[in-house]
Amino acid sequence: MGDVLSTHLDDARRQHISEKTGKILTEFLRFYEDQYGVALFNSMRHEIEGTGTPQAQLLWRKVPLEERIIFSGNLFQYQEDNKKWRNRFSLVPHNYGLVLYENKVAYERHVPPRAIINSAGYKILTSVDQYLELVGNSLPGTTSKSGTAPILKCPTQFPLILWHPSARHYYFCMMTEAEQDKWQAVLQDCIRHCNNGIPENSKVEGPAFTDAIRMYRQSKELYGTWEMLCGNEVQILSNLVMEELGPELRTELSPRLKGKPQERQRQWIQISDAVYRLVYEQAKTRFEAVLSKLQLARPAMEAVIRTDMDQIITSKEHLASKIRGFILPKAEVCVRNHVQPYIPSILEALMVPTSQGFAEVRDVFFKEVTDMNLNVINEGGIDKLGEYMEKLSQLAYHPLKMQSCYEKMEPLRLDGLQQRFDVSSTAVFKQRAQIHMREQMDNAVYTFETLLHQELGKGPTKEELCKSIQRILERVLKKYDYDSSSVRKRFFREALLQITIPFLLKKLAPTCKSELPRFQELIFEDFARFILVENTYEEVVLQTVMKDILQAVKEAAVQRKHNLYRDSVVLHNSDPNLHLLAEGAPIDWGEEYGGSSSGDRGSPSPRVPEAATISEKRRRAKQVVSVVQDEEAGLPFEAGPEPPSPASLDSVTELRGLLAQNLRAESPLLNGAPVQEFPQPLVPPKASSPPTSPLRQLLPGKAADLEPPKPSDQETGEQVSSPGGRPAIHTTTEDSAGVQTEF
Repeated sequence: MGDVLSTHLDDARRQHISEKTGKILTEFLRFYEDQYGVALFNSMRHEIEGTGTPQAQLLWRKVPLEERIIFSGNLFQYQEDNKKWRNRFSLVPHNYGLVLYENKVAYERHVPPRAIINSAGYKILTSVDQYLELVGNSLPGTTSKSGTAPILKCPTQFPLILWHPSARHYYFCMMTEAEQDKWQAVLQDCIRHCNNGIPENSKVEGPAFTDAIRMYRQSKELYGTWEMLCGNEVQILSNLVMEELGPELRTELSPRLKGKPQERQRQWIQISDAVYRLVYEQAKTRFEAVLSKLQLARPAMEAVIRTDMDQIITSKEHLASKIRGFILPKAEVCVRNHVQPYIPSILEALMVPTSQGFAEVRDVFFKEVTDMNLNVINEGGIDKLGEYMEKLSQLAYHPLKMQSCYEKMEPLRLDGLQQRFDVSSTAVFKQRAQIHMREQMDNAVYTFETLLHQELGKGPTKEELCKSIQRILERVLKKYDYDSSSVRKRFFREALLQITIPFLLKKLAPTCKSELPRFQELIFEDFARFILVENTYEEVVLQTVMKDILQAVKEAAVQRKHNLYRDSVVLHNSDPNLHLLAEGAPIDWGEEYGGSSSGDRGSPSPRVPEAATISEKRRRAKQVVSVVQDEEAGLPFEAGPEPPSPASLDSVTELRGLLAQNLRAESPLLNGAPVQEFPQPLVPPKASSPPTSPLRQLLPGKAADLEPPKPSDQETGEQVSSPGGRPAIHTTTEDSAGVQTEF
């Protein structure tokens, strides 16, 4: 690999890549600085004026999945350096970064993980043929002839491949189709979460960034949805640069790659990943510098906005009226002829799978609570309630139980309309709807938890408890129906705008865009940071189509076939004291209602050594799904001696031989240097030096006490931990018998 990179990415080409990246970033960051002032003004105006959105009936969990493990288990990973398949112990923590350990023993000994994979921007492929097709398309002219060895050969029929258009690819395989289905659901959950990398509670930086991305791409005549708007800000910026830089490098380097087609494909993947990492580091440095400068200037900007809010609003309304008078006739004709006839078709295509998905969420929630109620009747009442509720509290994050809900979105198609409105992919709408489903499920579960916890304070008998559970379930379902209707209607409106507005802007650009600079003189110089002609123009265009969109959604609600509430149905303070209940401390069902076993899991004595405390915490960690196999217990294959090291493993037999080994913690190679084996520490290391998951920037505040890691691979796909560090995640509920347990 080193020879390939040194040959094709010499100092001169690296300098060219750096200059090209710097030019793109400079241009984008000008848009970002402009949009920051506009977003700050809009945020402060929204705080003052508010909106008339319906009040949510369900409660929301303020700290979801804290210190939880989503999934853990064993899978085989292909090692590109030695072309071997290795069994890896893998887990997915609450931040959804896939963590790969050498084996379970290494995990238990606190050896740093082999890799932490941030899956933002990746796609899951379940077929080697699918992968070879994408690789062939990424480097034209390298399609392998029939009968030649492909770039990758999977030893089982159940591969899972993580593919990225620019970054490194990851290859996994499983022994059975059931394992493949489970891991596919888990990894898809990781991708869904990581793609949603810009925090939704960011009311200024987030909108400013996404608007700047849209404005920049429109300046390049690129309208419509963008499939690579996924990940955190730096990842999205890297994708933006690679969108321009990638084709240029491919054209330049493709003729210079040597060897057979599959070897040239392998070389291109290595080069693309190396360039992506270079771009990522440069984008991170530049973006953080500009963001820091804007945050320093923010207090002064806020002071101006507070002082001159009324004048800024008046100035903006005057500008909007002038722009409206200029473009309204053209925009109305465009909407009437090219958009209005297609709104019902787009809406229907969105509504059917989305409503089915939310209905499935309701059914899954109803089934889980009903099953729990039956278990309370048949298996011990309140003594078992803590165990049941611990499982139920994690329902929204159970990738397998939620899969039936997410699958309802897969049939979403915009046949014929997708090309007309320049929608590159429906994936963005599927993912957004699925995130809403998970949020509504968690809200329903949390509301049920809160109400049940209040009811338990009355000391009910088993019979009274069962009646209370049924009554609370019906109460929560009514709230869910109302909230899910509001969420879906908002989702439909946003999706219709996301589809139609870029189309309208593209249609109007030839006749309107060149005239916009003359409106700049209508903005006072003192307010120029908070009012932009381009943004005001887009708002006017939005208003021309918004009336038709609102009417279409309103008519769909009247039809009732999708279980939508009419706009006239508004529930105000149906439970005035409910939201006060959510202000208390989080409910720990295992501690409060753990039955007779709770004493065994209680807090350690003050005299217990600190190392024992850490070990106890790891044993008690709350895990959503576990398919961890105990490598020292009897596995389904006979044990045998360590097999020779072939160039690659091409058969199930060889994989089974690996599975049967009594795996030991081998010393991982970090940057080509051997590392000594890490003994289990007696006390935890200081909190100032553990390597951080690449996803920490996606969840600000959850890992604020950790310093960013030094390795250059961070957040771009794979991070190899430093020898002196220790992963922040060391928790599992794996039992000593190696029993595969769910939830």
